[in-house]
Amino acid sequence: MATHPPARRRRPPNSPFTDPVLAPIQEYSVDDRVSHDSFGLGRVVSVQGDTAVVVDFGSRTVRIPTPFPKLHKL
Repeated sequence: MATHPPARRRRPPNSPFTDPVLAPIQEYSVDDRVSHDSFGLGRVVSVQGDTAVVVDFGSRTVRIPTPFPKLHKL
């Protein structure tokens, strides 16, 4: 027996509850300087399409998957 996710209910136009707005995914390119909340300052080494970026933080190289909530372009 297959199970289906529950249907989404439509909200009335005057509802105080709104759907969350998704922030656009930041685009990075090679050699961009970035700051990460946990790892600190780094430089983008490679970009793996829309799925991840590889960042060199000096002491380590980390692959960070999308979305990038803790990664900020400088």
